[in-house]
Amino acid sequence: MTRLLFAATIFCSAFLLFLIQPIVSKHILPWFGGSASVWATCMVFFQVTLLAGYAYADWITRHLPPRLQAGLHLSLLAVSALTFSVLAGPDWKPHGSEDPAWRILLLLSASIGLPYFLLSTTGPLIQAWASRLQISAAVYRFYSLSNLASLAALVSYPFLIEPHAAVSTQASVWSGGYVLFTLLCTGCTLSLVRRAAAGSVETEAGKHAADEPAPGWRRQLLWLALSAAGSWLLLAVTNHITQNIAAIPFLWLLPLTLYLLSFVLCFESDRWYARRRFMLPTALVLGACAWGLQNHAVAFNAKLAVPLYAGGLFLACMCLHGELAQMRPAPRHLTRFYLMLSLGGAIGGIGVGLLAPRLLASYYELGLGLAAAALLALLLPRRTLLLAGGAAALALFCGFFLTKQISQGLREARRMERSFYGALRTQDVLAADGRSVVRQFLHGSIKHGEQYLAAERRREPTTYYGPDSGIGLALDLRQGPRRLGLIGLGTGTLAAYGRKGDVFRFYELDPHVLHLAQTEFSFMRDSAARIETVMGDARLSMEKEAPQGFDILAVDAFSGDAIPVHLLTREAIALYLRHVKPDGIIAFHVTNRFLALAPVVERLAEEAGLASVLISDDAEGTGFAVTDWVLVSRDAQALNDAFDEASSPIESIPGLGVWRDDYNNLFQVLK
Repeated sequence: MTRLLFAATIFCSAFLLFLIQPIVSKHILPWFGGSASVWATCMVFFQVTLLAGYAYADWITRHLPPRLQAGLHLSLLAVSALTFSVLAGPDWKPHGSEDPAWRILLLLSASIGLPYFLLSTTGPLIQAWASRLQISAAVYRFYSLSNLASLAALVSYPFLIEPHAAVSTQASVWSGGYVLFTLLCTGCTLSLVRRAAAGSVETEAGKHAADEPAPGWRRQLLWLALSAAGSWLLLAVTNHITQNIAAIPFLWLLPLTLYLLSFVLCFESDRWYARRRFMLPTALVLGACAWGLQNHAVAFNAKLAVPLYAGGLFLACMCLHGELAQMRPAPRHLTRFYLMLSLGGAIGGIGVGLLAPRLLASYYELGLGLAAAALLALLLPRRTLLLAGGAAALALFCGFFLTKQISQGLREARRMERSFYGALRTQDVLAADGRSVVRQFLHGSIKHGEQYLAAERRREPTTYYGPDSGIGLALDLRQGPRRLGLIGLGTGTLAAYGRKGDVFRFYELDPHVLHLAQTEFSFMRDSAARIETVMGDARLSMEKEAPQGFDILAVDAFSGDAIPVHLLTREAIALYLRHVKPDGIIAFHVTNRFLALAPVVERLAEEAGLASVLISDDAEGTGFAVTDWVLVSRDAQALNDAFDEASSPIESIPGLGVWRDDYNNLFQVLK
């Protein structure tokens, strides 16, 4: 019965540990521009807090007797249960000038810091108690169980929880789950106290002599290095396949699922991993991954690249975590083992999540991670000469193609910049007509605009903003001086439509985008209109502004996978209406390869009593891009009269609800 209680507590804690991550991340995502980097920063917080929890478990099991362990832990559980708040309050919204990464870390610490810390302590602490109480001979299977629970939470959230419940409801249910966890953990703690009173808890002094000696610092550093390499590769592969290869929704789930699965298999039983079976195929696949970083035929082919890099991550993690499982110490040292694993995970997460965006001009961390993983094979115990030689050769091979990737990027790109929000680059290439040269602006794999370099053509609009596109037709409809709001700057292409007396007000989240638009492209400085720029998240900025009286408000931020959903909700529509004139138009750019967003806009418009029309432009033979724009207005008659011939019917999605700040369902709008 005690074993079942301990197992239930570990499963519950790990499930809640992973479930809270998407809940709080989704809650704060609108405050920081809906960027995928918000998730990466949250991951750093979770890994560092996990490290703190593991350090706590290691310290109290080594330095406190069972009764004091129980008293301290019960006190912390009581404080957390009485004081925690899952969702941060609006006072934590950014003001526009602070570093978003540090703001996120502070608000997470203040809101869920203590509960997450205590959930983090559970795995190693309960396993240490189980070992002392001698209730299980295979305590490391509890670690496999905790990773299985984490995997269950990870997979269930986007498919079972998010589509059916608002964030506030999710937080309430999670709070109930946390209360259940505190009761289960209290039961485990009381069991420890009872067994200690009965004298049946094995103490450090009474440990039998058959136990191995304490692991030395070399062994502990190897644990740390293997764990750090796995965490580094996880985040680096996630960045690579979601930013550089394909902006496909939910694709980030794949690498994290494979990462957790490797832990489940390696710590469930030694039968899943054998060095002789894994090393050669892993080396071959990692070599192919390194080669693919500088080969466009692989790098931009999602059907090849996604399986290659996902498979490489899984094989690498099976080797890294398999070696860790084989080096696990006797149960009396398991808290130190888990502490080093957690420290390694935090180091890998900080390296990719916080340091790489500040130190590397592009996504070079994957090449570095591949070479580092190969070098670690040189440090493994019981290594053969063949293994050492092969590892050194693989490290050199990965390093060679990393240098080729860097030199290729420097050669092909005019400018490369990287920030909290992603990697940006500009490059000069031949236009689709094969004669003209254009300068392109790319954010990962997403093109955000281009401009002809020839002086006679540089004022022409390009890509998604042709005269027959939805925004082009809306602009042509308005005579006289026009006041436009534009959410999403890109290259500033729409400024090409500016006339004398017009005011174009751009809202842009990333200062690096504004810098490149002003220095690498000339749309804004060539425009006859007066250009205004507002830095920061558009919604937060517009909430602080007086009504702007826009004739047209263009919302152009939905081309990637991590779309800023907070710009496409009931609350957002109400804010937009405050800033447009009574006869004004809100133009949503909904061109997206993977998401059907036009029905979402239509539902929002219907609920608000607005009219909407879809303008689909195939741009055949024009050199412009194929686009979909949904135009929304209070005046249904005027909208239909102006765009009836150009409009297309919007294909409805059965059961599609109105998106709100605390509810959306991306899974429902997948194409």
